[in-house]
Amino acid sequence: MVARLASEGHTVSAIDLTGSGIDTRKIPEDVAYFSVYAKQLMDLMDTLPTGEQVVLVGHSFGGLALALAMESFPEKIAVAVFLTAFMPDTTSPPSHVLNKIDQSKLMDTEWKTLVVPEKAEPVTTMLFGPEFMAKALYQLCSPEDLALGKSLVRVASLFLEDLSKMPAFTEERYGSVPKVYIVCGRDEAISVEYQRWMIQRTPVKEVMEIEGADHMAMLSSPVELFRCLARIVDKYGRTMPCTI
Repeated sequence: MVARLASEGHTVSAIDLTGSGIDTRKIPEDVAYFSVYAKQLMDLMDTLPTGEQVVLVGHSFGGLALALAMESFPEKIAVAVFLTAFMPDTTSPPSHVLNKIDQSKLMDTEWKTLVVPEKAEPVTTMLFGPEFMAKALYQLCSPEDLALGKSLVRVASLFLEDLSKMPAFTEERYGSVPKVYIVCGRDEAISVEYQRWMIQRTPVKEVMEIEGADHMAMLSSPVELFRCLARIVDKYGRTMPCTI
């Protein structure tokens, strides 16, 4: 997505959230709090000059970090794009949007509850297993993309302990940012029914759908996703898209 968007003249920043991607810190040893997990995005938003806006895209659990940025910097976001992402509402704690997750459907995902010295309550972590990745995340992707995903998978967390204690995002700030939801029609990790349930609870400006996309739409349906993002930028403002 970075290369495709940049080829059209957009300035693009792809952010590895703390403890993810090439960021060397580990969950939960170095990243025990949701606020630390989202800090890379928050720091970027803080550095944007006054008057400059971005198109902010959140994928999967990145939707929670996206929502935090919307609550903190609504004036800096032209539109927020939830790509088959968890999208909280303005009436419940952010953890509510995760409550429909059925852990039994996460197959061979490994769950652990770990004690971190500087945190009072334990942190629950998860590590996606190869079966879940092959059947629910990358099932429509190339064998090469699946192999790369398996080689790079890292311990993660839903940070439910933190998100359940946070107040609901506000209508005045989070709710004031225009939202677009991109539904992925073949997603086996966050089902279409789950995606539409979130859309019903949180009104959006527009719903787009990529019928043949699995959870990793940027790999299974890159051309279709690029077209969606390009239309969004054209419609809501030619600014700097940032991807999570």
